[in-house]
Amino acid sequence: MQMYGKLRKKVVDWLIYEPPPSEVPPCDFDRLKYEIRPCDVLLMEGRSRISRIIRSVIQSPWTHAALYIGRLSDVEDEELQEILRQHGVEKESTRLVIEGLMDKGTVVSTLSSYRHHHIRICRPIGLSAADAQMVISYAIRSLGGSYNVRQLFDLGRFFLPWSILPRSWGSTLFRTPTGEPESGVCSSLIAEAFSSVQFPVLPFIEPNAETGVELTQRNPYLFTPKDFDYSPYFEIIKYPLFSPEEPLPYYRRLPWTKENVYYQDYFGKYLSQQGKMRKMKKKPAAPEVPPEKPDDPDKGGG
Repeated sequence: MQMYGKLRKKVVDWLIYEPPPSEVPPCDFDRLKYEIRPCDVLLMEGRSRISRIIRSVIQSPWTHAALYIGRLSDVEDEELQEILRQHGVEKESTRLVIEGLMDKGTVVSTLSSYRHHHIRICRPIGLSAADAQMVISYAIRSLGGSYNVRQLFDLGRFFLPWSILPRSWGSTLFRTPTGEPESGVCSSLIAEAFSSVQFPVLPFIEPNAETGVELTQRNPYLFTPKDFDYSPYFEIIKYPLFSPEEPLPYYRRLPWTKENVYYQDYFGKYLSQQGKMRKMKKKPAAPEVPPEKPDDPDKGGG
C-alpha cells in the first residue's frame, strides 16, 4: 500500500504540474479582483497535463472552476468563519476561493494564486443576498472533502458514444461499489452549492400541463466548467487587459511636444540623440527694426 501511495502521488504531481505561463494572460487581474463579488464562479484556463486532458474531453478551454466567497469578513456566520480559520485562513483582507484540487481535495485558496491565469467570471443572475450566503455556507462546509479522480474517467466515458460501450457501464457512472455517490470535482461541488438553494445552472426543462414547463435539476456530477459559461442564468463578465471601451489614459491625451527633446531647468531644451544630450541651437533672432516716427504736423516742408 505504501508503494501504491508513493506511485499515485508521483502520477498526480506529474498530471497537475503547471509550467510557467508562456504569455501574458489577456485579462486584467488587478481590475478583476476589485470588481469580483461573493458567489461569482471563476473559470480558469489551466496549463497542466490534466488540464489538457480535460480540454480535449469537454472541448472547452475552461478546465477549472472555483467559487469566490469574498474575504473572511464577508462571511456572516461566525461558525463558518471559524471553519475557514481551521483551514488556514488568517488574514481578514485576503480574497478567497473554494475549489477542488486533485492533490488536495476541497480546499480554500487565495484569489491571488490565479493572478497569472486567464480568468472568466460567471455571475449568478438575480441571486439574493440570503441565498448567496447559503451557497457559500454549503461550499465552506464541504471543505476537507476528497477529490474524486474516478469522476474524470466517468465524464470521459459519458462523452463517448454509447454505441461502443457496454450498457452496464451506464449504471455505474458516478457511483461507488456500495451504490452511494462519491465526492465530486470542482464543478460538481459548485453545482451542488447552487442546487441547495434551487438556483438553476443547466436544468432539464420539459413540458407540463399545469405550469407549461417543469424544471428538474441535473445530476451535479455531470457538470463541467464550461456549463457555467453556457448557462443562461449566469452573466459572463470579462476584464480584458486592454479595454476597447475606455478612452486613452489622460497622460496619452496631454499635448506633449512632438520634438525629441527634454527640458532641463535653467538651461532650456536639450535634444536627445542616441542616449546623449546636446543643447539645441537657438534660432537667430530677427534684427530689430526701430519703429517709424510719425510725421510732425507742425513742421512744414520747403
